[in-house]
Amino acid sequence: MRRGTRLESWAATHAGTVRSSNQDTFVLRPEIGLWAVADGAGGHGGGEIASAAVADALRGVPPSLSAGELLGQVRASLMVTNEALRAEAADRGPRAMLASTVVALLVRDGHFACIWAGDSRCYLWRGGTLACVTRDHSLVQELVDSGAITEEAAERHPQANVVTRAIGADDGLALDKITGVVLPGDVFLLMSDGVTKSLDTVTLSLTLAATDGQALADALIALAMTRGSTDNVTAVVVRCP
Repeated sequence: MRRGTRLESWAATHAGTVRSSNQDTFVLRPEIGLWAVADGAGGHGGGEIASAAVADALRGVPPSLSAGELLGQVRASLMVTNEALRAEAADRGPRAMLASTVVALLVRDGHFACIWAGDSRCYLWRGGTLACVTRDHSLVQELVDSGAITEEAAERHPQANVVTRAIGADDGLALDKITGVVLPGDVFLLMSDGVTKSLDTVTLSLTLAATDGQALADALIALAMTRGSTDNVTAVVVRCP
């Protein structure tokens, strides 16, 4: 995509079928090529505070940056937010936690970059094939990588919700990054784990093949709740013209 070519994007979020509050947030900034999903964690409203802080930091990224500057600013903003959340948690007491996963998509000049911490995911739908771009920072993913459990067992593991990285959870936060080329017709999905733990790749692919735009975002949320998700659910759809 040339600079100045605005990608289309849509989003949907819901507290889910069990929880009374929604600790998920999303960011849509197609004018600069930046989108994100954040999933908060922490008692006494800590998760809502953390995910909101992540979203506010990304909404504060200035326009008119080059691709390299945008990437650097997003990373720097997340690092600053990490320190701020850790400081606030320390003020609240030794047992306090204000943390949030994040997955951020940046698209500029025909290329994309994805930065993430935690188990919120980015998928790429290209030519009728769906691939997960990110790799979870989670306990069960580490068990899968070590060969201790299978992918199928990971989905049912009692500690499937334990993440090993998050904004606000680590002194030395490490953000993973992956880059690639953007092609016309590509569709990116950014989703919190409330969606991805409820919908397998086959279901996601069938939904992508059947619908588009805001209807796609809404369908993913409705399907996740129908399939029994007990978590907050958020989906962002980004389509390349």
